[in-house]
Amino acid sequence: MVALIIGMLLCVGLALAVVAVVAVPARREGRELLSPQGEEIVAAVKEKTESTLESTIEKTGDVLSATKDKVSDTVQREPADETGRHRQAS
Repeated sequence: MVALIIGMLLCVGLALAVVAVVAVPARREGRELLSPQGEEIVAAVKEKTESTLESTIEKTGDVLSATKDKVSDTVQREPADETGRHRQAS
């Protein structure tokens, strides 16, 4: 397990070194990291992510409130209501 973690850290370090060697000098020279087409793709992905998040929250809002109500009803019930629901050990 330790060898796996060390290997992963080594890979991340190597990736950071490659980015430092390639991207940092290019950025200092004034070149953009993404092409105009790449910028459009990133903007489209951000827009889709935001709309998906909004629709997910909208769709799960009712389920979440119903679940909270159900849990609060279950917690507030008297222990006497629970008798007879469990089988006795033989």
